[in-house]
Amino acid sequence: MLRTPSPDGLRFAFGTLTVFPVKVTRWDREAARGGMLCAPLAGLAIGTAAAAAGLLLLFLGAGSLLAAVATAAVPAALTRGLHLDGLADTADGLGSGKPAGDALRIMKQSDIGPFGVLVLVFVLLAQVAALARAYDGSWARGALAAVVSAAAARLALTLAARAGVPAARPEGLGAAVAGVVPAGGALAATAVVTAAGAAAGAFAGPGDGPYGALRTALAVLCAVAVAELLLRHCVRRFGGVTGDVFGGVAETAATTSLVVLVLG
Repeated sequence: MLRTPSPDGLRFAFGTLTVFPVKVTRWDREAARGGMLCAPLAGLAIGTAAAAAGLLLLFLGAGSLLAAVATAAVPAALTRGLHLDGLADTADGLGSGKPAGDALRIMKQSDIGPFGVLVLVFVLLAQVAALARAYDGSWARGALAAVVSAAAARLALTLAARAGVPAARPEGLGAAVAGVVPAGGALAATAVVTAAGAAAGAFAGPGDGPYGALRTALAVLCAVAVAELLLRHCVRRFGGVTGDVFGGVAETAATTSLVVLVLG
C-alpha cells in the first residue's frame, strides 16, 4: 500500500534537489522514496521563486525578454546548475557513440564537450523564448509557465526513479534513488501534478477556461512523455540511470512543457 511521504522524504527532496537550507537526516531507501515522490513539491517552490523574479522585472518595466531570462536563471541558481550540468554530460555521453562504460567515463569528466555545449545553448534559448512568449500573453501566463515547467521537471524525476529503472553505476545519487518509487506512486504523482496544472491553467488568462486547462494538462503530459523517451534511450545506452541522466530528464521535461504551453 502506498504511504504518505514522511518529513524525512520532504527533507530529502528539498535537501538534494534545491539549495534551500534543509538538512537531510536520512539517506536510506525509504527516505529516498519519499523524497522522489515529493520532488514536484520542490519544483513548485522553485517555480514560484522563478515566477516571482520574472514578475518583479516585468512590473519594473524591464520587458518580457528580461523577465524570461530571470525566470530561466532562478531554477539554475536554486539547483546549483546541477540539472543543466547533467543535461550537458548526458548529451556528451550519448553523442560520443562509445560503449556504455566509455560513455559513462566521459560523463564523469569535469569539462563539457561540444555536444553538451550545443544542447545547453539550444535548450536555454528555447526556454527563454517560450517564457518571453508566455509573458507577452499576460503576466499570469508567464508565471504559470514558470511554475508548471518546474513542477513537470521534478515530476519527470519521480517517474525516472520508479521501480524497474536500474542504476548505471553502483554509487552516486542516481544509484541512491533508482527504482525507489513504486509504480502506483509514480502514476499518482502524475495525476496530481496534471490535475493541479489543469486547474491553474483554467484561470491563467482572460477567457482561458477549459482550453487553458487542457493546454496545461497537455503540457505536463507531453513533458513527461518526452522525458520518458530520453530516459529509455539512456537506459538502453548506459545500462541504467545516473545523476546526470536525472538532470537531463528534468531539463528535457521543463523545456517541453514550456514549448507546449505557448503553442496555439
